[in-house]
Parts: sequence; C-alpha cells; structure tokens
Amino acid sequence: MKHLLNLGIGLILIGQLVSCISNAPVTALNGKEISAARIDSFLNKQMDSVNMPGLSIAFINDGKIVLHRELGYADLESKKVVDELTLFEAASMSKTVFAYFVMQQVEKGILTLDEPLYKILPFEDLAYDERHKLFTARMVLAHTTGLPNWHEYQPPDPSLNVPEGHTYIMFEPGTQFSYSGEAYQYLVDVLAHLLDTDQEGLAKIYREEMAKPLGMDHAYFDWSEFIKEHRATGYFQDEDSGLNEAGTLKEFNGFSAAGGIRTNALSFANFIIALMDEKGLKKHSFNEMFEIQSTVDDWSDIDHWGLGIGIKETPYGIRYMHSGNNGDYHAYFIMYKEQKSGWVFLTNCNRSDELFESLESFFRAGE
Repeated sequence: MKHLLNLGIGLILIGQLVSCISNAPVTALNGKEISAARIDSFLNKQMDSVNMPGLSIAFINDGKIVLHRELGYADLESKKVVDELTLFEAASMSKTVFAYFVMQQVEKGILTLDEPLYKILPFEDLAYDERHKLFTARMVLAHTTGLPNWHEYQPPDPSLNVPEGHTYIMFEPGTQFSYSGEAYQYLVDVLAHLLDTDQEGLAKIYREEMAKPLGMDHAYFDWSEFIKEHRATGYFQDEDSGLNEAGTLKEFNGFSAAGGIRTNALSFANFIIALMDEKGLKKHSFNEMFEIQSTVDDWSDIDHWGLGIGIKETPYGIRYMHSGNNGDYHAYFIMYKEQKSGWVFLTNCNRSDELFESLESFFRAGE
C-alpha cells in the first residue's frame, strides 16, 4: 500500500496532542538559546521537505532532557499518530547499548575484553580459518575482527578461497577497522553461553540489569505483544515520487545486538545521559568505551571508534555518535560528553540523512 502524506503545519498540532510538551529552550553548542517554537518550526520544515511519516526526538542540555517531541504518523494507513509509547527500530544504535551491557558483564567477571573468544565458544562457521582464534570482545566492539558487516550481502574476494556460504576474515584481526554486525552477533552467542541462557534469556537479563536501572523504560531487544501493538510501521520512500511504501514487519525474537532494539527518543535519551554522567559502570569501564580503539579512514562523520561508539574531534569538542539504518527505519544520536549536550531521533522511513545534517548544524549554531 502506498501513501502520500502532506505533513505541513498540521504536524506540529499532532505532536502537541500526543506529546508531553516542554517549552524550555534548547541551548546550542555555541551558547545560543533556541526557543521551542523555533525548534518546532525547524522540525516541521525538515519533515515536510522529505515527507517523513513519523519522528521521535529529544534534546539534552546539562545532562537533562530539555525538550522532546513525538510527531507525525506511526502508521499512514490507519492515521495512527506517534505518541510516547510508539516504538521505532533504533537499528545499529543497538550496538552502543550492547557495548554498555558487555561492560557490565566484564565488571562482574563474566568475561574480559581481551581473552580469545574461541576458548569460550568456537566460531564454527570460521573453523577453516585459524585467525578467528584471535577474536576478542574488544575487537568485536571496536570493529577490528576483520569480519564483513553481513557476508550474505558482501561476497568475499575470490582470492580468499572462502567455502561457499561461509563468512570470512578480510585481514589480520585487530589491525584494521571494518564495521561488522556479524561480529556483534557472535559476541551475543558468547555471552549467552557464559550466562547459561539463550538469546531471549539474554534480553531479559538486559532488561533487568541495564534498561530498568537506567530509565530505559521502552527499549526492547525481545518481541512481545506490547511491541506489536505500539511499533511504528516502517516505510521506504521513493525519492522521485515522494510515495511511502510500508516495509515488512520484522519480529526479532531474540537478541539482535547488531540492530534489533526497539525504542523511542525518551528512553534512548536516558541512556545517553547515563553515558554522559558515567552512571552504572566504573570509571575504568567508561574510559575503555570512550577511548580510541580503532581508526576509520573513509567515513565523513566518524574518525575513530571506541567500544560501540563513534568518535570525532570537532570545533565544539569531542563528538560521540552512532547511527542506525534498518532500511525502513533510521536513527541517529549525538553526544558531546564534556558539554553534557546532545540529541537523539528515530524515524519510520528511509529519509533521515537530510534531517541529520540540518539538525547537527542547527544544534551547533542555533540557526
């Protein structure tokens, strides 16, 4: 089913009906105050320009959520609006959440960052390549295992002589950066093995030990009837026609650390604040997360990688970030830790790049 939605000025009104409105101004990184009215106007214009169906967004100043909005439609066909219970796929922003969860397990002595993972759980799909025995949790979280993102979509170079259907290692583990969701999923299996549970059980441990204490009230790796009821419908938009076509419902019933978390801006903003305030982990663990672990050569928005988080030097200080792209759901978060400022947004369509670029400029300069 295809739909064309003219968001227009009505978008703000929808947001006011379903969101607990805060009219506090947001302080840009240069110190300029941005009124709530200006932010509403900015968001309205940005969403309207790309015909974005729905949006959940929150702004953080001084380590507190100062403004958030739930805007537009969770489902175009039923005209169901986005509200504070609406859940979006955060996609790869899940990796930052998982990195924190891993550090919790490290502090409990469940595993270490630098022990070879094969000693805990062999990577059977890589039994043909001895280099997999070098993999560590640090390499996984810093994207230096040498694994592809997903080998099904990244066929290996024929010179590697990879057995058909198997994943592969592109370089000596620990020596280069190569973004990999597969590596994260391997670490999920390792953790589940160590904790004597399955992926669903791991998701429950995450809820009790991490999500609830950090105020991530609606941030789920597992599947439930609540998620089915409140999930936003994802859309693929044709850039030429502007038509939004609904994607296929995905039921992640396990623990997809690579991209399976469903959440909203309020819950994820509470996680960002925990990172800013260094809440719930020891100082050493946060140092590991925010320390440069690998260098990225060909990404414009990220120069280095910590554990589960991108790092870039900017004129306003160090910027930590992650993005998410599950096709019909996109998401971004930005954190300036020293300033305790940042933002997060999630949307149910594949048109987010324009908003990210405009929002980052707006948040820096206030105009």
